[in-house]
Amino acid sequence: MRASISAPFVDTKADDLVWTLSHPLVAPLATRAVTVSGREVELRVLGASHQVVLRPGPDGGELVETVACLPGSSGGLPGNAEHPLPGVGDYRFDSVVESLSRAELARRVAGVHDVTSDSPGGLLVAFPGDPLAITALHLTSGSGASLRWRTWHAYPQSDELVTTTTTLTP
Repeated sequence: MRASISAPFVDTKADDLVWTLSHPLVAPLATRAVTVSGREVELRVLGASHQVVLRPGPDGGELVETVACLPGSSGGLPGNAEHPLPGVGDYRFDSVVESLSRAELARRVAGVHDVTSDSPGGLLVAFPGDPLAITALHLTSGSGASLRWRTWHAYPQSDELVTTTTTLTP
């Protein structure tokens, strides 16, 4: 699903991003609710990047993953992190920040459009001002009851692409 918005980017480069599992919900620019492996997941694009919300299941346990520009918050974006989350499962987060040529960034953003546009678990927001300024999320089921989502944050002003991958195993 591609959403059109009129709001500008709030974050401007990969160094502005912070990852956290404890930030409250932020008003989204676009959302998509998906049910996978019996769990409701809400994909949320923010003006400052993304949140993924896993609603409580039969065992409880809500998860709010935030990767965004959060003024006043410290922590940055880790290359990887693992946490056992009671009632949710084993959580693993990986991120990669790439500096690309403009042509390679355009090629990669086109690939993100292809992956997310017709997928029932995809959400892509293109920000005004540059066709390469996107935030996208793609939720897939993993093996068994596990969940997996990928996100992409493209910063054409600095020719950076941030890709994150999260795996949640019950």
